Amino acid sequence: MHRTIQEYLAALKGKKIAVIGIGVSNTPLIKMLLRAGLEVTACDKRGREEFAGQVEELESLGAELRLGPDYLAGLHHDVIFRTPGLRPDVPQLLAAKERGSVVTSEMEAFFEVCPCQMIAVTGSDGKTTTTTIISELLKAAGRNVYVGGNIGKPLLADADGMEEGDLAVLELSSFQLMTMEHSPDIAVVTNLAPNHLDMHKSMEEYISAKENIFTHQSGDGLVVLNYDNEITRAFGEKAPGRITMFSRRTPLERGVFLRDGAIWVTNAAGSRPVLSLEEILLPGEHNVENYMAAIAAVDGLVPDQVTREFAKTFAGVEHRIELVRTRNGVRYYNDSIASSPSRTIAGLRSFPEKVILIAGGYDKHIPFDVLGPEIVEHVKALVLTGATASKIRTAVEKSPGYQPGRPVIVEYDAFDAAVLAAHHMAQPGDVVLLSPACASFDRFKNFMERGAAFKKLIYQL
Repeated sequence: MHRTIQEYLAALKGKKIAVIGIGVSNTPLIKMLLRAGLEVTACDKRGREEFAGQVEELESLGAELRLGPDYLAGLHHDVIFRTPGLRPDVPQLLAAKERGSVVTSEMEAFFEVCPCQMIAVTGSDGKTTTTTIISELLKAAGRNVYVGGNIGKPLLADADGMEEGDLAVLELSSFQLMTMEHSPDIAVVTNLAPNHLDMHKSMEEYISAKENIFTHQSGDGLVVLNYDNEITRAFGEKAPGRITMFSRRTPLERGVFLRDGAIWVTNAAGSRPVLSLEEILLPGEHNVENYMAAIAAVDGLVPDQVTREFAKTFAGVEHRIELVRTRNGVRYYNDSIASSPSRTIAGLRSFPEKVILIAGGYDKHIPFDVLGPEIVEHVKALVLTGATASKIRTAVEKSPGYQPGRPVIVEYDAFDAAVLAAHHMAQPGDVVLLSPACASFDRFKNFMERGAAFKKLIYQL
């Protein structure tokens, strides 16, 4: 039985609380705790000058601030809310736990108090698009839906207004899942490939974190898994509840699969076509997989006709193979979300023609070996920038089939210069694709800021 948000806050009365990270997810949490009359210390590694008035508002509500390099010093608090970007095993948090502190997070607290059914999505690629498709299908079917987690907004502060018949649809990152002790009613794992190895100690730790999305389910829980991905297919052996697989490559006796140019569902009620591939507006085979995962998750909740009508008009999510502009016959696409080789590969395979690719960025210590041959096959000109430029160049030049000039490879230190170079290389009929295969942190706060910078440059042409 879930506690209500009022019961959760009442249990915090008289306790000292620390919230680590004054960012998008934690600022509403801090305000909610303060308005409940609780004693809160807000901690962040940034200095006061980087907040533009935000911390003054928190101070006016009664927060104590701990800012700058020593923000983790002296965590003698009863309850500590960790930001997802901070590993749970940093020495300061481990020492606090040894002293008796409870270390949790905004999302973990939400799982404790959410009164309605939860559907959560994780994976290396496709999380946001799949989460969006699920939430929009449910809305189109007339359900009241709350969207949050790694996208949307923090939902803990909204829990008081949720009702039992509502639905919470969440995107969850590996960092949010690492310490999770609850699982959603319906869990979706889109795929798994090496990612975030700058933060995770190993691929094994990354996989273990992702498993947490279903390991705490009851026997009534449902987990949707990608049959075509070796790692996620193996998750089926560990799932405590019901399992539905989806496959773009293999017709399944039970599950979601392709047949005769359509997505089919086969379950205890029989077999039926749900969605023709011709009805899907979004380009790319990876988006077919995103639809398959979503259809598996909402089967029985959304009528098939609603799915068909939605797919005809859904143009996708910003920064995900987003058509920015067509100018002089050249199409410019923003795929800034592509912060891993696997996601860039999916983007390259979405186009029938060879593209002019802009790639490179922050080094997450992911190998680019698998990306090199895909670039040789799908790219006519490669424009590299950022910390990983030389690594990507090496992967391409070592690929079977590579010949000097096929593709043309150029490097630029500045992001702006790389974008403009791609523009000058393009001829009518070409596609210019920003799909970096890397995170953005060497130059930008996040992939959204990188995508916005790209779009601004393209609009200014």
